[in-house]
Amino acid sequence: MDTSTSVTNSSSLQVSQFILMGLPGIHDWQHWLSLPLALLYLSALAANLLILTTIQHEPTLHEPMYHFLGILALVDIGLATTIMPKIMAIFWFDAKAISLPECFTQMYVIHCFFGMESGIFLCMAVDRYIAICHPLQYPSIVTEAFMVKVTGFMVLRNGLLTIPVPVLAAQRLYCSKNKIDHCLCSNLGVISLACDDITVNKFYQLFLGWIVVGSDMALVFSSYALILRTVLRLNSAEAMSKALSTCSSHLILIFFFYTGLLVLSVTHLVEEKIPLIPVLLNVLHNVMPPALNPMVYALRMHELRMGFQRLLGWLKNCPPSNLSFIRPYKY
Repeated sequence: MDTSTSVTNSSSLQVSQFILMGLPGIHDWQHWLSLPLALLYLSALAANLLILTTIQHEPTLHEPMYHFLGILALVDIGLATTIMPKIMAIFWFDAKAISLPECFTQMYVIHCFFGMESGIFLCMAVDRYIAICHPLQYPSIVTEAFMVKVTGFMVLRNGLLTIPVPVLAAQRLYCSKNKIDHCLCSNLGVISLACDDITVNKFYQLFLGWIVVGSDMALVFSSYALILRTVLRLNSAEAMSKALSTCSSHLILIFFFYTGLLVLSVTHLVEEKIPLIPVLLNVLHNVMPPALNPMVYALRMHELRMGFQRLLGWLKNCPPSNLSFIRPYKY
């Protein structure tokens, strides 16, 4: 009888929705941040859609590096769109309520897209490693089938490994608090409201970070270390400059992405003293890379800029550019 009563009480105490409070400590004037965030989001959408359209319509850009760049643009659009409409609704319309299924779905998609972005950076690093360190084998290794396999592997890896995050969060009992001092459903922010033990949730979050992002980061920097070693052995200054120029745009974005994750992880240590900092950095890290990635590639890749211009009708009579720099180097 006592057990039945306890189960009934637990069921009745289970909350039906969460309340996303927004940015902690500045709830009264956080709506002023909506304009720069909205501009970042719109610029991210426009720039990434421009990249996708350009790659699709430019035959000269149908190369492995641009294939991965197109996937990165899709991931960036998905990541920004997962969170920004809800953040704008909170700031503009005070629509803070979010149902549990919607919250857990957002949690899953955010983790999945973050893993995909890290995985695409790894694919780009491997592509450059093969092109520069093993140029003669490049055409036989980096084929269309190879690109399909690695892309499919990244989708399956992140899609499957991320499933336990919302599943474990959904199994917790949320019986007393439902207000989240955040703009989005982060895993740690949600499970901190649970009334029961969350050790397994925290352990899997740590495990996922080390297995997915940690291993990707180690392999990415190992690839570029091998590339740097090969480049430094070149006798031709021109070939060395060309190889470094090819990798520079990737390295800028990779450093920005992984440095942002490390800074975000460190700031969580001071979350109790300064709760605004990690929350704001978390939001910015979801929207700034999608907005900045296309800018870096547009500035660093001449062929992509030419594709933009031809697509926009600025250089209608310009002949297709020679994309020799993304093909295997003949030193």
